[in-house]
Amino acid sequence: MAEYIKEYERWLRRADAATRAELENLSDAQIKDRFYRHLEFGTGGLRGIIGAGINRMNEYVVARATKGLADYIVKNSNDTSCQSVVIAYDSRNYSELFAKKAAAVLSGCGVKTYLFDELRPTPELSFAIRYLAATAGIVITASHNPAKYNGYKVYWSDGGQVPPHVADSILEKINNVDVFDVVVNSDDRLIEIIGKEVDDAYIENVYAQSINPRISKENFKLVYTPLHGSGNKLVRRILDRSGFKNVLVVKEQELPDGDFPTVKSPNPENKECFDIAISLAKKNDVDLIIGTDPDCDRMGIVVKNKNGDYVTMTGNQVGIMLLNYILETEKLAQNPAVVTTIVSTKMADTVCDKYGVKLLRTLTGFKFIGEKIYEFESTNEYSFVFGFEESYGYLKGTYARDKDAVVASMLTAEMASYYAQQNMTLYEVMQSLYNQFGGFYEELESITFEGIDGVKKIGAIMNFFRNNTPQKIGDCKINKLIDYLYDTELPKSDVLCFKLSNGVDFIIRPSGTEPKVKIYYLAEDKTYEKARKNVACVKNAVKIVMQNSI
Repeated sequence: MAEYIKEYERWLRRADAATRAELENLSDAQIKDRFYRHLEFGTGGLRGIIGAGINRMNEYVVARATKGLADYIVKNSNDTSCQSVVIAYDSRNYSELFAKKAAAVLSGCGVKTYLFDELRPTPELSFAIRYLAATAGIVITASHNPAKYNGYKVYWSDGGQVPPHVADSILEKINNVDVFDVVVNSDDRLIEIIGKEVDDAYIENVYAQSINPRISKENFKLVYTPLHGSGNKLVRRILDRSGFKNVLVVKEQELPDGDFPTVKSPNPENKECFDIAISLAKKNDVDLIIGTDPDCDRMGIVVKNKNGDYVTMTGNQVGIMLLNYILETEKLAQNPAVVTTIVSTKMADTVCDKYGVKLLRTLTGFKFIGEKIYEFESTNEYSFVFGFEESYGYLKGTYARDKDAVVASMLTAEMASYYAQQNMTLYEVMQSLYNQFGGFYEELESITFEGIDGVKKIGAIMNFFRNNTPQKIGDCKINKLIDYLYDTELPKSDVLCFKLSNGVDFIIRPSGTEPKVKIYYLAEDKTYEKARKNVACVKNAVKIVMQNSI
């Protein structure tokens, strides 16, 4: 009998009645998909489809992961009074239930637990760990994934996502825990509900990142949508604290709802998320729309172009505008440094060169940017100015160690107001930066491969590009291949970067949180349009090579 069938039958015997009812009458393929492996615990924790089974997000899986985390904390701390974990959660289905289950397991293991009184943004969890001097933190979220997903992210004492060596040790503990042997014996004396005090401190730390707090903002209008997520209260609060009195909120997307009924996926990278917001903006002649994802760590914007049409700005474009705004208008500390990722726009190098600021690049994932902040504080070699990644993540300040859509919303609104007083929209600001620094274009293509066969296909694609590298991609010669498993001083990672003769880089990697292969195209040429055309040519050629690889 196959192992996945044995595990399935064990769940039918030992799980609660509701779980057993969900598992009955499944096809063999469905059983295999739910039980062929444990949901993978990586450096960011867990993320998966909600449902019964070891390859799903459910109370049993959450309890098992939390028991492993508790065992690691207890083993590695001599003073039990110093053991504490902060727990936050977003608006997704079962997020509150999973958060309370984690709190029950931790407290039952003797670990002090701080639990937020309601949903909160992920970056506030990062801040709260530092503010409360906690050992670790957990946030229940699947970020911008579709509604069927949820997740479990673990943070460490510096406020950053748990580092790889700690994640490996926690995983060892988790692997020693049977999913049905976790004793949930909550000790309410060890659970402290937190809220307003942490909110107030967090908001003041965010507000301290304002560059031009005194410019007039009362007459500047903008539209905000939290996309049914956790950003609603704190984004509106920081905008009000900053002086914005004309903030129109999209009512249909204002309240938390884990089904995200008005969008296909609550991802501010997708323009369809902003359809209702654009209608509201048109009625009120608004130049800026801001949207945040369910756990409020990513922010996307829509702006009015020179023809009066509403267009989305990419994460790279927003990152560059914020970068230039900060470097142009703020007095910088000694030895300033900006941090971005290897898949983010080449334009960052040019902008930083102009202002004489050091630019450092990390692997994909904001946890690596957070690690750089910790490194700067340890060595005093650089002062952190700003960090951003192409996937709509931004951070100014060191109060948190993860991307923060609350501070990004404040700074973007402030930046828009600042340039509005110079009779420029953000669309016009971006065009002026292209005129000043040259043509840069970026594009991301994500290809989904679901299920067990999908995992094999993703592996085959990476193996083909790594071991059967073509001499050319279309008409473009490959000038250089960087294999981040071998050819870099950065941590080893399953990432390949191809530098082509037409000035286009394309970077391919498996997603760490979804069953996808991600391909990033980064181009530089004399004009934006020329760079865009170069990417279009390369994309078609890459697609043909990829099809041949599987």
